[in-house]
Amino acid sequence: MKLLSPQQIHEWDAYTIANEPIASIGLMERAARKCTDFIIEENFIKTTIKIFCGKGNNGGDGLAIACQLIEAGYTPLVYILEFGAKGTDDFQANLHRLHQLTTSIHFIQAKEFFPGINEQDLIIDALYGSGLNRPLKELSEQLVNHINQSAAWVISIDVPSGMFIDKTSKGNSIIKASYTLTFQSLKLCFLVAENADFFGVVKVLDIGLHPSFLQNINTDLELVTQEQVSSCIKPRKPFSHKGTYGHALLIAGNKGKMGAAILAARACLRSGTGLLTMNIPDDGLNILQTAVPEAMCAIRGDAIDYSKFSAIGIGPGLGTTEESKKLLENLLENYSEPMVLDADALNILSANREMLNIVSAGSVFTPHPKEFERLTGAAEDNFNRIALALQLSLTHPFVIVLKGHYTLIAYQGKGYFNTTGNPGMAKGGSGDVLTGILTALLSQGYSPLQAALSGVYLHGLAADHALINQSMETMIATDIIESLGAAFYDLLKEPSNP
Repeated sequence: MKLLSPQQIHEWDAYTIANEPIASIGLMERAARKCTDFIIEENFIKTTIKIFCGKGNNGGDGLAIACQLIEAGYTPLVYILEFGAKGTDDFQANLHRLHQLTTSIHFIQAKEFFPGINEQDLIIDALYGSGLNRPLKELSEQLVNHINQSAAWVISIDVPSGMFIDKTSKGNSIIKASYTLTFQSLKLCFLVAENADFFGVVKVLDIGLHPSFLQNINTDLELVTQEQVSSCIKPRKPFSHKGTYGHALLIAGNKGKMGAAILAARACLRSGTGLLTMNIPDDGLNILQTAVPEAMCAIRGDAIDYSKFSAIGIGPGLGTTEESKKLLENLLENYSEPMVLDADALNILSANREMLNIVSAGSVFTPHPKEFERLTGAAEDNFNRIALALQLSLTHPFVIVLKGHYTLIAYQGKGYFNTTGNPGMAKGGSGDVLTGILTALLSQGYSPLQAALSGVYLHGLAADHALINQSMETMIATDIIESLGAAFYDLLKEPSNP
């Protein structure tokens, strides 16, 4: 699913109007109906409903919702912000209709006209939509701050007023919504942590925009769908054997950090690799072979023939000692296939940036935000971090897996946001599990991008399955590994609609 710019969203509306065909006021009515039905069906109705409208099409949505609520037997109060140019044609048409239904229409021309708001009110925010391109100021900003100070239940229509959809809104005055009812598809602004305090629970409402528009539009950012990942997963062949599915090597663990090696090993085996060798320190041998008897072991420091491995992962629990640096350098100089670099492997690269030039093309980097910052420098905001990841994937032939709630996979200047997973994954060891999964998929012949998209999706999907028996508080990395089977079953079934 493509993530669109404000201009592309506007073009999608226009395309639908021209090709359905439908009048623009009819499309507005349809969008408003979806919001009204959701609000009533979810029992969000309060004793007093106050609808705040700007004079653009987002305000027109708010007026249409007011009309529909009145027709359903409710008595909303409507407040129109008299700030800026004359209202759009569709806004004016809905205002004329509303005047025929109620006299509870109020015009806010100054701060003195702000209504009182209490915690029991339902506020519908229809001030500014996805087309906003500059921070709110003067009366608009004052009204948003007034609403936020009320602690009332707020539902924003399409986007919380004051929020940009494709660039940072840091420092802006923004409505703090309890729910955001957005139209047709997710927007980029809902995928970044810096906006999380403002959009609340996001519900995507299908308003019937013409689907063929997306076939002819190009974007640099997409959402990863189950259908997309299911099409990548390779079913096992009846006459296959362990050699069919590759031989993975994981270089992981050190004194006090053998747990990272164990988690990566178990995840790698659960993700389908045919054979697994663990490169570990001598004092971790008994620990590893007891915990993961299915894995073979090679003692760190012994000579190793990297060419016999179909994929290699390095980093979990490795440490950043001089010995670890030499180990990584030796690997990079002697292995030319894509590999997975995580955790301390990335920290070593950050401190020795000249080594980036000898990392094999197609390698998958899996940094969390701090590790990524060490590679690229500090980002000004979440949107800048996304841009840096896309840029790094252009200047270097790597796949960047920037971990987060919506993990970003960046490759050749394009970005793919993962849509599975939950906050229960915010525990030590989750990243080690991901390294094991990605290494396993690479070892089986998945391309680096396929491995990244599928592995990250599986990782999150397994965590979602783990919530059947665990809460987000009690989930640990082992639960993710134990739920990988259910995740694979989901993806090997007939794909669902995106």
